[in-house]
Amino acid sequence: MPTYRDHAVVLRTHKLGEADRIITLLSRGRGKVRAVARGVRRTSSKFGARLEPFSHIDVQLATGHSLDVVAQVESLDAFGGPLSADYPAYTAGQVMLETADRLVVEEGEPALQHYRLLVGALRALGSGTSDGPRPPTLVLDSYLLRALSVAGYAPSFRDCALCGLEGPHAAFSPSAGGAVCERCRPPGSARPSPDTLELLGALLEGRWAATRDVAPRAAREASGLTSAFTTWHLDRSLRSMAHVER
Repeated sequence: MPTYRDHAVVLRTHKLGEADRIITLLSRGRGKVRAVARGVRRTSSKFGARLEPFSHIDVQLATGHSLDVVAQVESLDAFGGPLSADYPAYTAGQVMLETADRLVVEEGEPALQHYRLLVGALRALGSGTSDGPRPPTLVLDSYLLRALSVAGYAPSFRDCALCGLEGPHAAFSPSAGGAVCERCRPPGSARPSPDTLELLGALLEGRWAATRDVAPRAAREASGLTSAFTTWHLDRSLRSMAHVER
């Protein structure tokens, strides 16, 4: 069988037969890939631990008829180890993996931006951002907003998302796409504080220096709006989101 090599992040696994697993990967060159890891559940397996969720790997795959087959694995980053010792970071990472799995739908289609964003976010959870350590919830909210933007659901936090009227505006509606003016405001829209909208804009753009002195109330409100926006555009809630400490 022909083979190919790629860098990838393990998103999830599930059992197959008595000793195998199906591994779902988000790869650099081929987007989402599902592959069989033969005998990986045996204690004698030479690369079982490298194919757990959160693993960033260099993997060689053999092309199969329905599923590719894992032929060789080398570890690049073992994100799972440090995250498993930090519950808030671990649960935030679980949401990231589930989000990437949901947003990258087509298998075998390139998804380089999603791959880079996920690797960067997992690295930030473990070692901090370029501006120093950040709370896992802020890293998660930044990842969600940016991943949704890459998928075509970029929120607006200043100008009206419906008519484009220059802002800032006082109302926010996930279904409308973000900030809305009074004329376009749907019933039930939230009215977040200006600090919250400024924080959301900084998280979307990766301006970490602007998040250093954020008030706890603004951070909580931003997390709630990010969760609502994510749930709306994914059509249903993320199962792992219920375990995140916000």
